[in-house]
Amino acid sequence: MLGRVIGLFVLLVFLLPVSAAMAQAPSPEALSAANELLETMHYKEQVSAILPGVMKALKPSIVQGRAEVDREYDVLLPVMLDGFKTRLSELSAAAAIVYSRNFSSEDLRALIAFYKTPTGQRLLQKLPAVTQDLMTAGGKFGQSVAEDMRKKMIEELRKKGVTL
Repeated sequence: MLGRVIGLFVLLVFLLPVSAAMAQAPSPEALSAANELLETMHYKEQVSAILPGVMKALKPSIVQGRAEVDREYDVLLPVMLDGFKTRLSELSAAAAIVYSRNFSSEDLRALIAFYKTPTGQRLLQKLPAVTQDLMTAGGKFGQSVAEDMRKKMIEELRKKGVTL
């Protein structure tokens, strides 16, 4: 189950755009620039830094209040993270294709130049924490919206005579 959840996460967040992008081969120049951009961005390190937060956010939906699953999740988490990290090169290669198909070589070089500036370096340094905070804020927002929608749905169903 955990493997499927991780696979779905990777598919939705990182690899789904690749399927559309795979239709057209990137130019060697753009692909080279995209790889340089990913190195400059410390892409693998960035993904590695946010992955524990993603896994933490997934835990409640997998555990669902079951103590034995909770314990096993905590035991398996380091193994799952290590397994994911051993395959980061595959994700990085896919990301390079996506970047090279969506940005020109000139755009990629401009991004590289930006990320080499002090501001770009600060952004890269803060990005894992910002991403984690955004995930937390998004989760809270999603829960709030879901609760509002649930209440609205119940109200509307009652108006239509549905007994709940």
